[in-house]
Amino acid sequence: MERKLSCEEKKTKKVSFLRKNGLSLVGGFVFFLFLLASSGTVQAVPSFARQTGLSCSACHTVFPELTSFGRNFKLNGYTLTGIKTINQKRETKDGSKSAILNLLSISPISAMFQTGITHVSKTIPGTQNNNVEFPQQLSLFYGGQITPHIGAFIQITMDDESGTFGMDNTDIRYSNHSKGKVPFTYGLTLNNNPTVQDLWNTTPAWGFPYTASGVAPGPGAAPMIENLGGMVAGLGGYGLLNNLIYFEFTGYGTAQLGAALPPDASAAGVIKGIAPYWRLALQHQWTKSYLEVGTYGMSTSMFPVGVSGLTDKYADIAFDLQYEYMFSQGQFTFHTTYIAEKQTLNASHDAGDSQNLSNKLNTFKCDGSVFLKAGVNFTLGYFSTTGTSDNVLYAPADMEGSRTGTPNSSGILAQFDYLPWANTKISLQYVAYSKFNGAKTDYDGSGRNASDNNSIYLQFWFLF
Repeated sequence: MERKLSCEEKKTKKVSFLRKNGLSLVGGFVFFLFLLASSGTVQAVPSFARQTGLSCSACHTVFPELTSFGRNFKLNGYTLTGIKTINQKRETKDGSKSAILNLLSISPISAMFQTGITHVSKTIPGTQNNNVEFPQQLSLFYGGQITPHIGAFIQITMDDESGTFGMDNTDIRYSNHSKGKVPFTYGLTLNNNPTVQDLWNTTPAWGFPYTASGVAPGPGAAPMIENLGGMVAGLGGYGLLNNLIYFEFTGYGTAQLGAALPPDASAAGVIKGIAPYWRLALQHQWTKSYLEVGTYGMSTSMFPVGVSGLTDKYADIAFDLQYEYMFSQGQFTFHTTYIAEKQTLNASHDAGDSQNLSNKLNTFKCDGSVFLKAGVNFTLGYFSTTGTSDNVLYAPADMEGSRTGTPNSSGILAQFDYLPWANTKISLQYVAYSKFNGAKTDYDGSGRNASDNNSIYLQFWFLF
């Protein structure tokens, strides 16, 4: 991976990757990480605390990781309030009154500031090492109730190279409850990143380590479901039956900021029609333990360039598990996710941008953490990507190429977090690769080894 890219370079690189291999990963680690200035991650925001009157720790262990209460708060549309609201009611036909306004008495606005320093084991050719990002990310949030049954998480983020602000992760929800004997919560979600609406910390938009260096090298292959943030808009419905069975179905279409509208021949990565996303999960809470097991997936048909002709098709199917165990001094948490993607590259193969018509790409990740109430958290994770050999899709190239023609990468990620205050986090992260873009040694054909991309990253994260 080369140096961190500017906004225009990110767009150009995304077009190139979509044309060549249907993947877009601009600076970031294999399926774990997103370039924060490009797509961001869902965050904990103090406006929720101001709205509810509850501490951040009610919804989070180490933010943005959710507790059971935090999952319910999100499920119910971010609408729980503990402060005075401005109300208006109107009389219905049966003589009863219904609320048509329930406006918070304070503005639910928050801000986030992240800065960090990164050291790479071997300096990236043509760049300097020990890079400081200040800020790495600066975001403004609207987080909270809008009106009865409707709430939102809306993030606007500054790109740290161009200095301009743009739309980031957004999830607007309607939520309600049935009046039957069996508890049933249902709602609608309008969002711009598949899985950003999810309740668990196992899906791409929520997966550990939640934030990472924007300049450290990372492999370039990841499933399509992980690379659509900020490029799409989706509307879907969800439900939780008897606090046990969760289900959701959402349809996504192209909604690219800064691109031609409506999309035309100059566009790249345009979805043909609607891309369906589905989610099914089972959960259960015991006295000290909590377990979720589930599956999710997405089917995407995409024009690599323009809005007509052949398309590339991506079918993603995933399985996930989240386990929590509470003890007197803290909590143990385990996450794991496996994503299997089938690629049918009709357009790319026809254009000579892939060797094979059909490829597979599989990713696996797991992490276990111990959180202590004193504000200390230790996490160890493992990640792996494997896929079909394709010498055109994964061609040799300095830093980001593959000498072997495969996307295979793996390694471990260790992280120490310290929260001196509930809205401040200091993190030290170490990433070690056992394989990078298909090989342990000379992976790019230019003499760079997987271990050369190992990195140490120190970050300061403030929410206010």
